[in-house]
Amino acid sequence: MAIKTSELNARLFGKADKRRATTVQEAQKAASEKAAVIELSVAGEATVEFELVRVAAGEVVSRTSVFAENAREQSFLNELALSDILVTLKDRGQQYPAVGRWLDGNKIEVLDGSRRRMSCILAKQDFLVYVARGINSKHAKFLSDVANAHKPLSLFERGKEMQAMLDRGDVLDQKELAKVCQCSEALVSGALKAASLPLPVLQAYPSVAELGRPTIVKLHRLFFSLSHDEQSQLLAKLDEAPLWQTVDAHGVSRITREVTIIIEDWRESLKPSAKKESPATDLIKGRVSYRRKGDALSINLKKMSDDDAQAILDFIESRLG
Repeated sequence: MAIKTSELNARLFGKADKRRATTVQEAQKAASEKAAVIELSVAGEATVEFELVRVAAGEVVSRTSVFAENAREQSFLNELALSDILVTLKDRGQQYPAVGRWLDGNKIEVLDGSRRRMSCILAKQDFLVYVARGINSKHAKFLSDVANAHKPLSLFERGKEMQAMLDRGDVLDQKELAKVCQCSEALVSGALKAASLPLPVLQAYPSVAELGRPTIVKLHRLFFSLSHDEQSQLLAKLDEAPLWQTVDAHGVSRITREVTIIIEDWRESLKPSAKKESPATDLIKGRVSYRRKGDALSINLKKMSDDDAQAILDFIESRLG
């Protein structure tokens, strides 16, 4: 269940400066003051000491990485997808440090704060992160999952987690998935459809988190109506450049609509939709109708006697023979 950012910080920073934070406001204040050392109770099992580390802007890419089991797809993090925090970051700096663990070679693995990390990279700002040693994989996954709760995952990311549950046998079917995930079966279906789409299709959009079920269902139908070769041709087009960056429009919603239109046009050029035949025209209602297509003429005759049928056939032969 999603929780507010303030509640998340209270949960993550339950102890700060060796003092117990008894309210959400105290926890927020302790985190925003960026204490040099904090104690963090991880999953209610262990209390670990974290030190605040400032990673220089030019070293964020080389010195830090994101926890491999983080549910958030890192390739979706661009300037538009991160616009909600980039403005604040550029104006006031990073408000809350991320949380991570030390790796060999003085490297840092980010458990909570992958969006803040990428925002610092894009804004060329120093990256603040609380780092500790001795964080095992179980606790790392806990921190990563709790941190993702305050910013909803995209349908693709949720679908990946749901598909993993199905593959592991944690649940039997989509109906059980809906119960476990506390959502509708329609959302489960949309999420699984999103997870089945190739990344380049979704990376064509400015913010995948903003893609709703109608767009996902349309993309799924569009892509999987193509043959394997046609899918490859479409993906080759999408690999040329981030499609959303080529759109002459402003705002995530407007750009999203334009990208969808372009992809639909590309699909149509690869496999034109079968055009519906024009309706037949009645010549004699209930007995004779015809349909013209180019230089072809189809005539439908009903209630014909043998003599009438033969007379018409003789006429056609004499006229066109």
